[in-house]
Amino acid sequence: MSESISPREPADVADAGGTDEATDAAGATAVRPDDESFERLLLHLRDVRGFDFTGYKRPSLLRRVRHRMRAVGFESFDEYQDHLEVNPDEFVPLFNTILINVTSFFRDRDSWEHLSTRLIPSLLETSDREIRVWTAGCAGGQEAYSLAIALTEAMGVERFRERVKIYATDVDEDALAYARAATYTERETESVPEELRDKYFETSPHGMVFRQDLRRSVIFGRNDLTRDAPISRIDLLTCRNTLMYFNAETQSRILSRLAFALRPQGILMLGKAEMLLNHTDTFNPVDMKRRLFRRGSVPVPDPQLVMRSAAPMMRFAVPDALQSLRTDAFAAAPLAQLVIDAQGTLAMINESAKSLTKLTDSDVGRRFHELDLSFRPMELRPALHETRESRQPHRLRGVRWAKPGPELYVDIDLVPLVDVRDGYAGTLLTFTDVTRYQQVHQELEQTTKQLQAASEELQSTNEELETTNEELQSTVEELETTNEELQSTNEELETMNEELQSMNDELQGANEELRVRSSELTRLNDFMESILGSMQSSVIVLDRDLTVQIWNRNAQELWGVRSDEAVGTHLFNLDFGLPTDAVKPLLRTVLNDPSTTRQLSIDAINRRGRPVMLSVRVAALMSRGDATGVLLVMDAEPRE
Repeated sequence: MSESISPREPADVADAGGTDEATDAAGATAVRPDDESFERLLLHLRDVRGFDFTGYKRPSLLRRVRHRMRAVGFESFDEYQDHLEVNPDEFVPLFNTILINVTSFFRDRDSWEHLSTRLIPSLLETSDREIRVWTAGCAGGQEAYSLAIALTEAMGVERFRERVKIYATDVDEDALAYARAATYTERETESVPEELRDKYFETSPHGMVFRQDLRRSVIFGRNDLTRDAPISRIDLLTCRNTLMYFNAETQSRILSRLAFALRPQGILMLGKAEMLLNHTDTFNPVDMKRRLFRRGSVPVPDPQLVMRSAAPMMRFAVPDALQSLRTDAFAAAPLAQLVIDAQGTLAMINESAKSLTKLTDSDVGRRFHELDLSFRPMELRPALHETRESRQPHRLRGVRWAKPGPELYVDIDLVPLVDVRDGYAGTLLTFTDVTRYQQVHQELEQTTKQLQAASEELQSTNEELETTNEELQSTVEELETTNEELQSTNEELETMNEELQSMNDELQGANEELRVRSSELTRLNDFMESILGSMQSSVIVLDRDLTVQIWNRNAQELWGVRSDEAVGTHLFNLDFGLPTDAVKPLLRTVLNDPSTTRQLSIDAINRRGRPVMLSVRVAALMSRGDATGVLLVMDAEPRE
């Protein structure tokens, strides 16, 4: 799970953006979450590709799957499952639609300040051992690097590199690949304070790159919170805005795993939309508002997810001649192999490895981290450490080895070795030359791109002939879409109100009632923000005093005024290109007669200083028969 979920736009925005989702949310044509064909599709995804979505909340999961189905022209789940079996490439866009990747550096700044100024110093004062950190659902890696910055600020660069290991996990391989690159756009790093950005990021032609000397302490890997074993002995664990997408049973299982992963008094940091209502005996709140908790001292039972990575090997007395034969076989093996012992010393190396790495017999006995091989062709020390800690084999695929001569790619296998007492004895490293396969793969990609380019050129020729008709049709569809989105929003609000009323009747006690409503309100706000952010139009919501309450992303793009600048400000005190004199009469009319709506087309100037024809629709926001505010919906077309 990610919060995901890579540098993609938030999936909760995509969920609500379009007529298909609006119809689903309204319930007019939506299939029930327990529909047998939908459940069969989920089991197919789990059995064929290893992605288990059966624990996700059905309404939101259903909307995302149907959104992708309609994009490729399917209405039936059975038909779409057949399409997946015939076209395996469809799994990628489907998972990109389902997985949620919402993350940024130091998201929810108030929580990060409390963590950095109070909890991290307390953690460092009470322990001088290795600090182990786990960020579950790391998405594009921003949160993992935010933790690295916060810890480095608290303990210094040298102590951080010596004592800290940050494990960042996700189920989305694309998100993990993006996170491992540690390269972000300037816009993505805007949330990092300027002094920290200058200190921890370097400018490159590809973007802002996180410091490599600190990057080596951050280890990325795939982990499914619903199925895989948790990382153990963790001091600080962040799992933010991930639990909210699972049902109650799955949340409970995940929280049990997280509790098992944490050391006693370990810190758990959740997202603002998440609560621990059923685990108060395991986690003690440190700051409920900021969603910061400590694991209690009550022992947590083993959730039977921690498995041994290597079975003990049986040892027998070996004759000297056979032992010599084994040594000779290792030395003559066609694959490059070397052995690192438990103390991190190069213990053995065969002839193929000597030829490939330029190591010699004189290097045997040297510490591995002193050898160039430990960081060239890539940084191997984190993978070696992870192999030792987890006792699980690791494979690094398609590693490019920059060296004189022809281009070389290798697969690197790290296999843990155990002794007769099932203790860690060392690690076997094997280097497999996969250059030929990499070249074939690159040639195949190049051919595919050429075919795609040819297909796009043919398609472009056909599209030019249909442009005039499509433009007219698009205008009609945009008007229909706006009406359907507003209707869907109203129906969603009515549904949410009924659900809250039902929960209020069932729950007892003022404190429990307050927490439930707070949780529902948070989800409602997220949903409203996702709807407004996904609308094609620019939307501004005003109260009766004409103070801005909501300013969506398209309004920001149209006028160049950020939401945090606009919200709370009188509309006519903002400096942007809307001719307010033409809009004032419409606002007065709608407030005086809430049953009416007004529309006009006027000339305006967008944020780039270019003239546009602006279509403005004004309607009253009603509550209990009274107008509580005004809704402005604006669509801009460039002036010829």
